[in-house]
Amino acid sequence: MGYIDRLKTRLKTLWLKTSYPFHHFGKGVSIHHSCEIEKLDAPGISVGDNVYLASDVWLNLEVGEHSEKPTLLLGDGCKIGRRSVISAKNHILIEADVLLAPSVLIMDHNHEYANPDSPIHAQGTTAGGRIVIGRNSWLGYGAVVFCSRGKVELGHNCVVGAHSVVTRSFPANSVVAGNPARLIKRFDRSLGEWVRCEEKSRKLSREVS
Repeated sequence: MGYIDRLKTRLKTLWLKTSYPFHHFGKGVSIHHSCEIEKLDAPGISVGDNVYLASDVWLNLEVGEHSEKPTLLLGDGCKIGRRSVISAKNHILIEADVLLAPSVLIMDHNHEYANPDSPIHAQGTTAGGRIVIGRNSWLGYGAVVFCSRGKVELGHNCVVGAHSVVTRSFPANSVVAGNPARLIKRFDRSLGEWVRCEEKSRKLSREVS
């Protein structure tokens, strides 16, 4: 069964590469045969080299005319965990070597619900914003990155705790967790280690005093 599964995945990847009009489709890509990508969305998707999509991943774009620039970009070496969903309307950039655990949701818009007398499914989607996940970041199991407006950006080397909900930007080398996510740790290059934010604050206070 393992051999058959791998063969089906190779064939699915080859089929997508040769028959879907992706904005870009890199070398060494592996897309599991159970992944869902609409052919209509392919022009708005850029897939870098050595990208890996595990089983049941869904890449979704808002239906419409795609611009010359892609809406969803997966950088070189990205690894997308099983059952993860990436839904883009404006711009989602996942930079190189980002790792997603299973069941991660990244979404730059939402369902509109302004009119309480109209079915939500009939109201379309909100204007939304833009999302950037910096290179070499790690999003834990069930994490959500959501942008309702403006821009949400995680700097490079960020770690997002399991089941966390990120709705605002955080700088590079941060560990964030919670709902809503808050800053837990930063990497202190002068010490060469990850330091809890409250500990760093106490150290600064002692230095000042």
